[in-house]
Amino acid sequence: MTKNALHFGAGNIGRGFIGALLSDSGYHVTFADVVEKLITALNEYKEYTITIQDVDPEEPRKKITNVSGVLSNDPVALNKAILDADIITTAVGPNVLRIISRSLASGIVERKKAGKKYLNIIACENMTGASGHLRDEILKYLVTSEDKEYLDKYVGFPNCAVDRIVPPFTPGKDDNILSVGVEAFYEWIVEEPAFKGPRPEIGGMKLTDNLVAYVQRKLFTLNCGHATTAYLGYLKGYKTVDEALKDEGIAAIVYGAMKESGDALCKKHGFSPEEHAKYIEKIMNRFRNPYIKDDVARVGREPLRKLGPADRLVGPAKMADEFGLPKTNLLKAIAACLLYDNPEDTQSVQLKKDIKEKGLEEVIEDVLGFKKGGDESKLVVAAYNELKG
Repeated sequence: MTKNALHFGAGNIGRGFIGALLSDSGYHVTFADVVEKLITALNEYKEYTITIQDVDPEEPRKKITNVSGVLSNDPVALNKAILDADIITTAVGPNVLRIISRSLASGIVERKKAGKKYLNIIACENMTGASGHLRDEILKYLVTSEDKEYLDKYVGFPNCAVDRIVPPFTPGKDDNILSVGVEAFYEWIVEEPAFKGPRPEIGGMKLTDNLVAYVQRKLFTLNCGHATTAYLGYLKGYKTVDEALKDEGIAAIVYGAMKESGDALCKKHGFSPEEHAKYIEKIMNRFRNPYIKDDVARVGREPLRKLGPADRLVGPAKMADEFGLPKTNLLKAIAACLLYDNPEDTQSVQLKKDIKEKGLEEVIEDVLGFKKGGDESKLVVAAYNELKG
């Protein structure tokens, strides 16, 4: 019997990570997206190639088959895909979850009418509690108590932590437009207790009953270091992450920020300091991978979101403060983000406008949650002025 997966988001991350794992695990993967050329290509070629971009990969190229596409603005076709799905995943970006929730609600109602039972929906986004957030958005479109009861009984929303760098990629002459380049390393950790019905068997998916620890480990280490490199690199005119880390001054702050967040994570969640030190070293090596030409502007995009009180920069700084631990490098990373001046990034433009009109300390309080006139605010201002020169 064919297993069907529906994956929202036919971009590089969807094709190069979650969609590929589902295909490798025997699922027919239907990608839903609004980009017509990607959906047309999926239905025409029904396959694509993944290239592992690493120094010495064991399997440099891999063919992903048994895939198709559906336009996510075609309600009839999308409803059928939701009806047929054994599992649904997303890689659309946190802000798009709200947009797809209406379609998912419609499809869930159709599943109830058809007598379908268990379905699990996993939002694979760089956002704490993304699946739970998606569930809340779907509930807004479920009108009857029967529909809500069906959701509670039969539809699971396991949260997860995802980690794989999927940089821009230029397909070779033998590739189609769907082909994608990825780094060798990946991690997909999913909250086991939140599943409804039988657990799906998916190679590469690790189940845990303590997801919060792993979500924060990834967000406060990998994403923290990545963003820190991007903002400091952008300030100095570097184009890519690996190029920025050749600058010893930047590398020291990036490592220092991850070390500070790591000390806090080990206190909070009981991670082994020795194992976490190895995790940080592995991440530094991933950032330095010469085959991953990761543009600092791509990594640094949407600075307002990344300055959120629980996100990758402010979150670990607050956790460090909770345990009375140093946070000097984390505050420098926050300051570098506040200095991010990219006229092509809407949030960067808004951030510059807010700082100019309201003043830096006001923005620090409004966006980061550091009290105006408080120690953290003063330290961020000092780091801001130091980096600004």
